[in-house]
Amino acid sequence: MKFMGLPLEIKSFGDSGSFEGYASIFGNVDLGGDVIERGAFKEIVKGRDGKVKILNQHSMRDPIGVAEVKQDDKGLHFQGQLILEAASARSAYALMKGGALDGMSIGYDVLEGGAKVLESGIRQLKSLKLWEISPVTFGMNPLAGIESVKQAGSITTIREFEDFLRDAGGYSKSAAVAIAAGGFKALQDRRDSGGADGIKEVLETISSFKFS
Repeated sequence: MKFMGLPLEIKSFGDSGSFEGYASIFGNVDLGGDVIERGAFKEIVKGRDGKVKILNQHSMRDPIGVAEVKQDDKGLHFQGQLILEAASARSAYALMKGGALDGMSIGYDVLEGGAKVLESGIRQLKSLKLWEISPVTFGMNPLAGIESVKQAGSITTIREFEDFLRDAGGYSKSAAVAIAAGGFKALQDRRDSGGADGIKEVLETISSFKFS
């Protein structure tokens, strides 16, 4: 089983352990260089109640709830219900509401013929089997955070920018070259005109870079 995560995107919290959001987003490249195509979840493992299991940090020994999932144009939407009679579910719920547990991740397998490596080096996932969803401590959010902004601010050559994309963003060499070719000038311009805020804007744009 493989895992893929993202920052926890919650639309709403209920008062009794219910929460709603997205467990996976289509079209975004993760830190491992994978991108999930729209409608890629061809098989979804469900329990006797017809719902997907919610695990605590992907631990099969620590289920904490169940969720109804549905694919839409944006990604894998879920409506989850934590079982608050379980101590670990209560703890996870409190941490989620407090912002300390702020990632969401999926456990999945790639079905036969379900992956394609693009010329950019990005692996396109088009046929997956979903096993579970999990709140996690760290979601895979490429190029996010203060340290990334500081590091990007010291870049002076396109080669350094390519290295940054590979090290901080997890992009493959070919993907980093392709992104740097179009993004280096924007990084320079934003640094000259907008300082750290301008750099952060460029990094946020790159982190949502989509491949087709």
